[in-house]
Amino acid sequence: MDEIEYRSAYQDINPTRCVYEKAINSRVCNCSQAKKFNLADREGVSCKSAQAQKICVELMQVLREKARFVLQQVNIGEQLPHNAEIKIQNGGVKGMLKVLNDEALSEQDIFQVLATAMSKYQTIERLPYSEIMQEVAAYRGRQRRNKK
Repeated sequence: MDEIEYRSAYQDINPTRCVYEKAINSRVCNCSQAKKFNLADREGVSCKSAQAQKICVELMQVLREKARFVLQQVNIGEQLPHNAEIKIQNGGVKGMLKVLNDEALSEQDIFQVLATAMSKYQTIERLPYSEIMQEVAAYRGRQRRNKK
C-alpha cells in the first residue's frame, strides 16, 4: 500500500480523527473517547465523540499557536514535525495536569483532563497557558536507543 492509498483509506475509515493520536500512540497518554484501529501495519486513533473532538481540535489550535515561541517556530501550520507534535500533545496534557493540581486525574484520560479544565476555567481562552507552556518546553520524549 503506497502512502497516497494509505491516506485515502485512513480518511475513509476514520472521519473523526483524534488530534491526540501521536500522544496516545506514544503510550504516554490515553483517552476514554479514543478508539484504536489498525490499517496496514500502522495504528490509528479515532474519536468516539464529535463534541469531544471539537473541543480537542480547538484546544490543539490554541496550544500550537501558544507554542510558537517554545518550539522556535515562526509559523505553525497544520503540519509540524513529529517531535514538535509530541511536545505539544504530551507536554500540553502534563501542563494541564499541573495547573489543575487534582490528584484524582491521571494522564491516562485526556478527555477527563480537558473536561476538568473546561469546568474550572469555563473557556479554552482562560486556561493558564504560561504555566502549560512551561511543561511543553520541559517535555522530553523517549531517548533514542544506542545501536551496538
